Amino acid sequence: MNQTQTIQTVFQKSEITEPALFSPCDTTKKIDGFPEICVSTFSENIIQKFSSLSTIHKIAELYTANGVIPVYRIRYKNADIAFYLSRVGAPACVAGFEEIIAMGAKKFVLFGSCGVLDDSSVGDKLIIPVSAVRDEGTSYHYIAPSPEITADPRSVQILENVLSSFGCPYIKGKTWTSDAIYRETLPLIQERRQAGCIAAEMECASMLAAAKYRRIPFIQFLYGADNLSSETWDMRDLAAYGLTNAETYMILAFECGLAL
Repeated sequence: MNQTQTIQTVFQKSEITEPALFSPCDTTKKIDGFPEICVSTFSENIIQKFSSLSTIHKIAELYTANGVIPVYRIRYKNADIAFYLSRVGAPACVAGFEEIIAMGAKKFVLFGSCGVLDDSSVGDKLIIPVSAVRDEGTSYHYIAPSPEITADPRSVQILENVLSSFGCPYIKGKTWTSDAIYRETLPLIQERRQAGCIAAEMECASMLAAAKYRRIPFIQFLYGADNLSSETWDMRDLAAYGLTNAETYMILAFECGLAL
Protein backbone atom coordinates (compact mmCIF):
# COMPACT_ATOMS: atom_id res chain seq x y z
CA MET A 1 0.00 0.00 0.00
CA ASN A 2 1.42 3.37 -1.06
CA GLN A 3 1.91 5.97 1.63
CA THR A 4 0.88 9.52 0.78
CA GLN A 5 3.78 11.92 1.07
CA THR A 6 3.14 15.07 3.07
CA ILE A 7 3.31 18.07 0.76
CA GLN A 8 5.16 21.17 1.86
CA THR A 9 4.28 24.31 -0.06
CA VAL A 10 6.64 27.25 -0.43
CA PHE A 11 4.91 28.84 2.55
CA GLN A 12 6.18 26.10 4.87
CA LYS A 13 9.71 25.69 3.53
CA SER A 14 12.52 27.29 5.52
CA GLU A 15 14.53 28.23 2.43
CA ILE A 16 14.04 28.59 -1.30
CA THR A 17 15.28 25.82 -3.60
CA GLU A 18 17.76 26.01 -6.46
CA PRO A 19 18.39 25.82 -9.36
CA ALA A 20 15.49 26.98 -11.54
CA LEU A 21 14.71 24.78 -14.55
CA PHE A 22 14.90 27.80 -16.85
CA SER A 23 15.60 31.50 -16.42
CA PRO A 24 14.44 34.79 -17.98
CA CYS A 25 17.54 34.71 -20.18
CA ASP A 26 16.15 31.54 -21.78
CA THR A 27 12.98 33.33 -22.89
CA THR A 28 14.17 36.90 -23.43
CA LYS A 29 17.06 38.16 -25.56
CA LYS A 30 19.50 40.74 -24.24
CA ILE A 31 19.24 44.00 -26.19
CA ASP A 32 22.38 45.93 -27.02
CA GLY A 33 22.25 49.45 -25.64
CA PHE A 34 19.21 48.81 -23.46
CA PRO A 35 18.92 51.63 -20.87
CA GLU A 36 20.28 50.78 -17.43
CA ILE A 37 17.35 52.63 -15.80
CA CYS A 38 13.82 51.36 -16.26
CA VAL A 39 10.58 52.87 -14.97
CA SER A 40 7.21 51.16 -14.89
CA THR A 41 3.67 51.82 -13.73
CA PHE A 42 0.33 50.00 -13.80
CA SER A 43 -1.58 52.87 -15.40
CA GLU A 44 -2.15 52.40 -19.13
CA ASN A 45 -3.37 56.00 -19.28
CA ILE A 46 0.01 57.28 -18.08
CA ILE A 47 1.97 55.02 -20.44
CA GLN A 48 -0.16 56.05 -23.42
CA LYS A 49 0.27 59.72 -22.58
CA PHE A 50 4.07 59.47 -22.52
CA SER A 51 4.47 56.98 -25.37
CA SER A 52 2.58 59.36 -27.69
CA LEU A 53 5.29 62.03 -27.36
CA SER A 54 7.20 62.65 -30.59
CA THR A 55 10.58 61.99 -28.94
CA ILE A 56 9.66 58.51 -27.68
CA HIS A 57 10.89 55.35 -29.42
CA LYS A 58 9.73 51.75 -28.99
CA ILE A 59 12.80 49.61 -28.33
CA ALA A 60 11.41 46.20 -27.35
CA GLU A 61 8.32 44.15 -26.57
CA LEU A 62 7.28 41.84 -23.76
CA TYR A 63 5.27 38.88 -25.01
CA THR A 64 2.47 37.38 -22.93
CA ALA A 65 -0.64 35.34 -23.59
CA ASN A 66 -2.57 38.52 -22.73
CA GLY A 67 -0.90 40.38 -25.58
CA VAL A 68 2.23 42.31 -26.41
CA ILE A 69 3.55 45.03 -24.06
CA PRO A 70 5.72 47.66 -25.79
CA VAL A 71 8.87 48.93 -24.07
CA TYR A 72 9.80 52.54 -24.81
CA ARG A 73 12.88 54.75 -24.46
CA ILE A 74 12.87 58.37 -23.37
CA ARG A 75 15.78 60.79 -23.11
CA TYR A 76 15.72 62.60 -19.76
CA LYS A 77 18.53 64.86 -18.52
CA ASN A 78 21.07 63.31 -20.90
CA ALA A 79 20.17 59.77 -19.83
CA ASP A 80 18.24 57.08 -21.66
CA ILE A 81 15.41 55.60 -19.57
CA ALA A 82 13.20 52.68 -20.54
CA PHE A 83 9.55 52.56 -19.51
CA TYR A 84 6.66 50.16 -19.96
CA LEU A 85 3.30 49.08 -18.56
CA SER A 86 3.40 46.54 -15.73
CA ARG A 87 0.60 44.03 -15.46
CA VAL A 88 -1.48 44.21 -12.30
CA GLY A 89 -0.87 41.43 -9.77
CA ALA A 90 2.35 40.07 -8.35
CA PRO A 91 3.04 37.12 -10.70
CA ALA A 92 2.60 39.11 -13.91
CA CYS A 93 4.39 42.17 -12.54
CA VAL A 94 7.43 40.18 -11.42
CA ALA A 95 7.57 38.21 -14.68
CA GLY A 96 7.77 41.46 -16.63
CA PHE A 97 10.43 42.76 -14.25
CA GLU A 98 12.50 39.59 -14.73
CA GLU A 99 12.35 39.89 -18.51
CA ILE A 100 13.26 43.59 -18.46
CA ILE A 101 16.35 42.68 -16.43
CA ALA A 102 17.20 40.01 -19.01
CA MET A 103 16.99 42.71 -21.70
CA GLY A 104 19.62 44.72 -19.86
CA ALA A 105 18.03 46.94 -17.20
CA LYS A 106 20.09 47.35 -14.03
CA LYS A 107 18.00 49.81 -11.96
CA PHE A 108 14.24 49.80 -11.56
CA VAL A 109 11.58 52.25 -10.36
CA LEU A 110 7.92 51.26 -10.00
CA PHE A 111 4.92 53.34 -9.02
CA GLY A 112 1.18 52.82 -8.87
CA SER A 113 -2.04 53.32 -7.01
CA CYS A 114 -3.07 51.70 -3.75
CA GLY A 115 -5.99 51.48 -1.38
CA VAL A 116 -5.61 53.76 1.62
CA LEU A 117 -6.02 52.06 5.00
CA ASP A 118 -5.36 55.14 7.15
CA ASP A 119 -6.85 58.15 5.42
CA SER A 120 -6.32 60.48 8.38
CA SER A 121 -2.56 59.96 8.14
CA VAL A 122 -2.11 59.53 4.40
CA GLY A 123 -4.44 62.20 2.99
CA ASP A 124 -2.99 63.44 -0.31
CA LYS A 125 0.57 62.37 0.48
CA LEU A 126 2.61 59.97 -1.61
CA ILE A 127 3.44 56.75 0.20
CA ILE A 128 6.95 55.37 0.66
CA PRO A 129 6.69 51.66 1.54
CA VAL A 130 9.35 50.81 4.13
CA SER A 131 8.06 47.24 4.49
CA ALA A 132 5.32 45.02 3.10
CA VAL A 133 3.16 42.30 4.63
CA ARG A 134 3.49 39.18 2.49
CA ASP A 135 -0.13 38.14 1.92
CA GLU A 136 0.71 36.99 -1.62
CA GLY A 137 2.52 34.02 -3.07
CA THR A 138 5.17 35.21 -5.51
CA SER A 139 7.66 36.53 -2.93
CA TYR A 140 7.91 33.07 -1.33
CA HIS A 141 9.60 31.77 -4.49
CA TYR A 142 12.36 34.39 -4.14
CA ILE A 143 13.11 34.59 -0.42
CA ALA A 144 12.35 32.34 2.54
CA PRO A 145 9.02 32.75 4.38
CA SER A 146 8.53 35.64 6.78
CA PRO A 147 5.51 37.77 7.72
CA GLU A 148 7.03 40.91 6.20
CA ILE A 149 9.80 42.09 3.91
CA THR A 150 11.64 45.38 4.37
CA ALA A 151 12.63 47.84 1.67
CA ASP A 152 16.29 48.68 1.13
CA PRO A 153 17.13 51.67 3.39
CA ARG A 154 19.25 53.30 0.67
CA SER A 155 16.35 53.18 -1.78
CA VAL A 156 13.99 54.63 0.81
CA GLN A 157 16.44 57.48 1.49
CA ILE A 158 16.83 58.24 -2.22
CA LEU A 159 13.06 58.38 -2.63
CA GLU A 160 12.75 60.67 0.39
CA ASN A 161 15.40 62.99 -1.04
CA VAL A 162 13.70 63.17 -4.45
CA LEU A 163 10.24 63.84 -3.02
CA SER A 164 11.61 66.48 -0.67
CA SER A 165 13.52 68.24 -3.45
CA PHE A 166 10.30 68.50 -5.48
CA GLY A 167 8.26 69.63 -2.49
CA CYS A 168 6.03 66.55 -2.59
CA PRO A 169 4.43 65.66 0.77
CA TYR A 170 4.93 62.02 1.66
CA ILE A 171 4.46 59.49 4.42
CA LYS A 172 6.57 56.41 5.17
CA GLY A 173 4.86 53.25 6.31
CA LYS A 174 4.00 49.62 5.96
CA THR A 175 1.97 48.35 3.02
CA TRP A 176 -0.18 45.23 2.75
CA THR A 177 0.42 43.16 -0.38
CA SER A 178 -2.55 40.92 -1.15
CA ASP A 179 -3.33 38.58 -4.05
CA ALA A 180 -7.10 39.02 -3.87
CA ILE A 181 -8.52 42.48 -4.49
CA TYR A 182 -12.10 41.30 -3.89
CA ARG A 183 -11.19 39.57 -0.63
CA GLU A 184 -10.06 42.61 1.33
CA THR A 185 -12.52 41.79 4.09
CA LEU A 186 -13.44 44.17 6.89
CA PRO A 187 -11.89 41.98 9.64
CA LEU A 188 -8.66 41.58 7.67
CA ILE A 189 -8.47 45.29 6.87
CA GLN A 190 -8.86 46.05 10.57
CA GLU A 191 -6.18 43.50 11.45
CA ARG A 192 -3.73 44.98 8.96
CA ARG A 193 -4.46 48.52 10.16
CA GLN A 194 -3.77 47.47 13.73
CA ALA A 195 -0.47 46.00 12.53
CA GLY A 196 0.49 49.42 11.17
CA CYS A 197 -0.34 49.08 7.47
CA ILE A 198 -1.34 52.35 5.82
CA ALA A 199 -1.91 51.02 2.28
CA ALA A 200 -3.10 47.93 0.41
CA GLU A 201 -1.80 46.85 -3.01
CA MET A 202 -0.89 43.71 -4.95
CA GLU A 203 2.79 43.79 -5.91
CA CYS A 204 5.17 45.48 -3.46
CA ALA A 205 6.22 42.49 -1.33
CA SER A 206 6.87 40.39 -4.43
CA MET A 207 8.84 43.11 -6.18
CA LEU A 208 10.97 43.74 -3.10
CA ALA A 209 11.72 40.02 -2.93
CA ALA A 210 12.51 39.64 -6.64
CA ALA A 211 14.71 42.75 -6.67
CA LYS A 212 16.59 41.49 -3.61
CA TYR A 213 17.06 38.07 -5.22
CA ARG A 214 18.30 39.55 -8.51
CA ARG A 215 20.34 42.24 -6.69
CA ILE A 216 18.70 45.03 -8.62
CA PRO A 217 18.44 48.49 -6.99
CA PHE A 218 14.70 49.07 -6.68
CA ILE A 219 12.41 51.92 -5.64
CA GLN A 220 8.63 51.91 -5.38
CA PHE A 221 6.23 54.66 -4.41
CA LEU A 222 2.45 54.63 -4.15
CA TYR A 223 -0.33 57.15 -4.56
CA GLY A 224 -3.69 56.71 -2.88
CA ALA A 225 -6.66 55.86 -5.07
CA ASP A 226 -9.62 54.32 -3.25
CA ASN A 227 -10.23 54.69 0.48
CA LEU A 228 -10.50 51.49 2.56
CA SER A 229 -10.33 53.13 5.98
CA SER A 230 -14.07 53.06 6.70
CA GLU A 231 -16.83 50.47 6.43
CA THR A 232 -18.03 52.08 3.20
CA TRP A 233 -15.77 51.79 0.16
CA ASP A 234 -14.87 55.14 -1.41
CA MET A 235 -13.68 54.78 -5.02
CA ARG A 236 -12.21 58.30 -5.29
CA ASP A 237 -9.54 58.62 -8.00
CA LEU A 238 -9.46 54.92 -8.85
CA ALA A 239 -11.29 55.40 -12.17
CA ALA A 240 -8.75 57.98 -13.40
CA TYR A 241 -5.84 55.51 -13.01
CA GLY A 242 -3.32 58.20 -12.13
CA LEU A 243 -3.81 60.35 -15.22
CA THR A 244 -4.45 63.50 -13.16
CA ASN A 245 -0.83 63.63 -11.94
CA ALA A 246 0.82 61.64 -14.72
CA GLU A 247 3.64 64.09 -15.43
CA THR A 248 4.49 64.50 -11.76
CA TYR A 249 4.68 60.76 -11.10
CA MET A 250 6.80 60.02 -14.16
CA ILE A 251 9.25 62.86 -13.46
CA LEU A 252 9.62 61.68 -9.86
CA ALA A 253 10.27 58.15 -11.13
CA PHE A 254 12.87 59.39 -13.65
CA GLU A 255 14.63 61.37 -10.91
CA CYS A 256 14.68 58.32 -8.64
CA GLY A 257 16.19 56.27 -11.43
CA LEU A 258 18.96 58.80 -11.97
CA ALA A 259 19.69 58.85 -8.23
CA LEU A 260 19.87 55.05 -7.80
